[in-house]
Amino acid sequence: MIITKKVLRNVSLTAHPLGCRRYVENQIAWVEAHAKQSGNPHYPSTTGLPIPKRVLILGGSTGYGLSSRIVAAFGHNSDTINVSFEREPGENKTATPGWYNTMAFEDIAKRRGLKAVSVFGDAFSNQIKEAVAQKIQKELGQVDLVIYSLASPLRNDPVTGQSYKSVLKPIGKAFTALSVDLESDIVKQATIEPATEEQIAETVKVMGGEDWSLWIDFLLQRNLLAHKAMTVAYSYIGPKITYPVYREGTIGKAKEHLEGSATELTDKLKAIEGRAYVSVNKALVTRASAVIPVVPLYMALLYQVMKEQNIHEHCTQQIYRLFTTMLFSGNQVPTDSDGRVRVDDWEMRSDIQQEVEKRWALQQEGKPLVQGDLAGVWEEYEQIHGFGFPDIDYSKDVDPRIV
Repeated sequence: MIITKKVLRNVSLTAHPLGCRRYVENQIAWVEAHAKQSGNPHYPSTTGLPIPKRVLILGGSTGYGLSSRIVAAFGHNSDTINVSFEREPGENKTATPGWYNTMAFEDIAKRRGLKAVSVFGDAFSNQIKEAVAQKIQKELGQVDLVIYSLASPLRNDPVTGQSYKSVLKPIGKAFTALSVDLESDIVKQATIEPATEEQIAETVKVMGGEDWSLWIDFLLQRNLLAHKAMTVAYSYIGPKITYPVYREGTIGKAKEHLEGSATELTDKLKAIEGRAYVSVNKALVTRASAVIPVVPLYMALLYQVMKEQNIHEHCTQQIYRLFTTMLFSGNQVPTDSDGRVRVDDWEMRSDIQQEVEKRWALQQEGKPLVQGDLAGVWEEYEQIHGFGFPDIDYSKDVDPRIV
């Protein structure tokens, strides 16, 4: 099968197994190189740092979750368990990128002598929680770190069975702003109609902190969290430009609920001297962020500005800095006034945001994007699906079932 990229409304419908493996290999190589270095205050050596050795990642097949797994395993020889919902490949159908990423990661990890296993299925369900408990007991005994990095459009309540659907909409009134398609450099207007009260409530049910809390409750009850275990959930705030569609919209309400859950979870974890944190991360290309109207344009401008300042980071660089200089530096974890860890600090620097706003004002509907790095955004989007690597011949016949 010749696997070609197929993108519909910023959603990739295919993934390339060889490219996904290359993507994982590149991230591993970067982590291993920096883990052995010293003298870089932003990306210090992992030698001697108290990075957990037994890690559970909920949503560990793509994006920040995959990066967390890579940094833990190849930066500190940690054993890992991933939980994610994947589509396996068929004879004439590709798998999800997360499936290919996981197969590549676990193959490399096991050859390095690391334990690396996955549970594929609905992470919101009680059945998957039970399956994960068995994996932890068999492979690790307990876990020292739980990363919560789930992003899903749908959640079935494990108690009632009711289904909830998340939406990305503004609240109160329609939102109109400039945007850009990843495959086109022409700026256009995007309008998003406001959410209903029911849609707001459902989005909080899917993307808020309820499921995170259920996971920690479950692990505590089963005595699967080690003494002083930590749990970290990933969030995003972003600039005022995107507030109406993100922070002040339905997803923002869900993120507020997620962040509020950290305090409650820390109280629950006191029994084992554990802690819960929310890490506010940088705007980056993920399968989820690419479909948010307005965000691709913002990212194109942000990427260009941050690259000019030599402070742009991809997912794995971001998580490496989070782990080595914030969460597990050996010092007190730095937080803002709301108790959040801010690894979006470089993105939100005043000089960076002022320059992004200046360039935003230059954009005109119907005209090509100016002073932005849409090519860089598109390259990252291609590569997280296994495309865009110059040394891979995409015209060759490939079995999509390759592992």
